Amino acid sequence: MAYQFVHLESWSRKPDATGRSTDFILDEASRKPIASVHVAEPKPPTVIFGVGVDEVRQMHDAAASAAMTPGARGKLRKIASTQKTLHTVVASHPYTVEQVLAEPKMAAEVRDWERRTIGWLREQYGPALKSVIRHTDEKQWHIHAFVLPTHDPELRAGLYHPGVIAKRDVKAAGARNGEDAKALNKRADVAYKSAMREWQDSYHRTVAVHCGLTRIGPARRHLTREQWKAEQTQAKALQIAKDRAEVIRRQGQTYVARVQTEAAGIKAEAINVKASVDRFSGIGGAVRAMVDGIQESRIRSRIREEFARDLTAAQAIAKAAEETAKREKGARLSAEKEAAEARFSARQARARAAAAQAEVRRLTSALAAALQEPDTRPGMTP
Repeated sequence: MAYQFVHLESWSRKPDATGRSTDFILDEASRKPIASVHVAEPKPPTVIFGVGVDEVRQMHDAAASAAMTPGARGKLRKIASTQKTLHTVVASHPYTVEQVLAEPKMAAEVRDWERRTIGWLREQYGPALKSVIRHTDEKQWHIHAFVLPTHDPELRAGLYHPGVIAKRDVKAAGARNGEDAKALNKRADVAYKSAMREWQDSYHRTVAVHCGLTRIGPARRHLTREQWKAEQTQAKALQIAKDRAEVIRRQGQTYVARVQTEAAGIKAEAINVKASVDRFSGIGGAVRAMVDGIQESRIRSRIREEFARDLTAAQAIAKAAEETAKREKGARLSAEKEAAEARFSARQARARAAAAQAEVRRLTSALAAALQEPDTRPGMTP
């Protein structure tokens, strides 16, 4: 398996048909024996963001006790025990716990995946994200996130379920002309699925594509083994390309900063020389004007000529990406374009800095040569 897995669910204090409730979910997360019979050797979870499970339970129970909702006549009443008050997200990595504990390289990849996943969760839920924990007592490496809508007086966890919100909005808008109840429900279901696909796509764009994971596994799309292997290779190549692009970007920034510092020193030295030879004010003024007047358009023109092939390659990559599989083409196109643009941006920065440095050196040499020439104006002696 080398594809993403992320799942969300909301829970109420009253057990559902499977017997699971907020208490059961928190008991399972904290590895209480009554809720951990599926784990051979339960181990306490590791908190990797926010507070622990016990603190989440305390916050949830206090908020649920205080939550109020308008009654039939507008009078506030306690929320029902069937209302969803706790939202959870589970994300799993393709590596097993055994692999991660045995291979330092895999461990580093998993840590990066965890960091990116937590960043995505914080973007999704903001301060409502109270805790993220890691379990290492099951086969697959995975994490659990707990979200509490404490900003909402009614403590409605459904506010964080994109599918539920989309379906509810369609139904609230009512039937269209000529649409019966069955057609309205069908359209609401389509909205639900679309919202959930976008939620999964968001995770893929922000996390999975950077970790070499594909959006969907082979079974659901009936891929052959060869097709699946090719897609895995492409996803890994995108990850490597993005990593290299980031390295090039950082190197470019460092190079530009160093060249700018050197150029500033050369320019300052030229200004000091000018001040000591006022009789060459005409030449000094010309030098200053030439240094300060390096035109941005000239540099852009040089870069366009020098890196035309890179631009053509980037366009070719974009065109090819449009013809890939329907579910993967958006993510691959974005990653490939970003890598090409990052590479071009880095080269552009280096070329810009090199051009500026060469110009300053040339002008400094011209000034030095001018200082060595005798003044031939009338009344002046060498």
